Amino acid sequence: MKAFILLATHFIGLALSIDTLAADLSRQAVEQRLANASTTQPAPLRRLDLKGLDLSGLDLRNADLWGSDLRGANLAGSNLSGLNLDLTVLSKANLSGADLSRTSIFGVHMGGANLTGANLTRSRVIANLDRANLSHANLSAANWGVDMQNQPMGLMRVTLNKADLTGANLTHANLSRALLRFAKLQGADLSHALLFGADLSGADLTGANLSGADLSASQVDGADFTGAVISGTNFSDIQGNASAKGLADRL
Repeated sequence: MKAFILLATHFIGLALSIDTLAADLSRQAVEQRLANASTTQPAPLRRLDLKGLDLSGLDLRNADLWGSDLRGANLAGSNLSGLNLDLTVLSKANLSGADLSRTSIFGVHMGGANLTGANLTRSRVIANLDRANLSHANLSAANWGVDMQNQPMGLMRVTLNKADLTGANLTHANLSRALLRFAKLQGADLSHALLFGADLSGADLTGANLSGADLSASQVDGADFTGAVISGTNFSDIQGNASAKGLADRL
């Protein structure tokens, strides 16, 4: 009986180790899968547990990362351009300097993620980015506006509450109905950006460039527009402008 128990324990341990390998790959294992990948046969990383892995500097354009758990992973300087990252988990991930241009990031939790200097041009994002660091990131022509096609599921929109967008490039970006409560947008370039119906309550927009931007129907209670460029900005039907700093006397 004792021998049987030991043998059973051995096989259970072996099975658990195999499951662990399948769900928690090392960087080397990921690199091996990438080496054998192509655009038609992407590296199989779908729905895997990749929490905390160091994947910095990797070219992941031929990876299938749909639904993977990348919480706390280091993706600094990695190339994820054009990928479908829908339903991944990226909370507190390090994506500083990463190339996320033209990516689709839908239904994702990215709270507290580090996206400083990241390239997010023409990306499509509907995610929770509360408290994320996007300082000096490039969001030009990004489509982060509300998803009107999924209203039966509730209002699907990007949340950037208390996010840091200092010095970010948001030219021609779509942030319609985005939640930007107490977001930091000092010195950000929001020229020609679409912020229709956005909630900018308490946001810091000091020195931001809002020329040609559309802030119609937005909420600006307690927001700070001191030194912001507002030539050609659409402020029609805004709410809370009486309590906004540096704005009421300029409209």
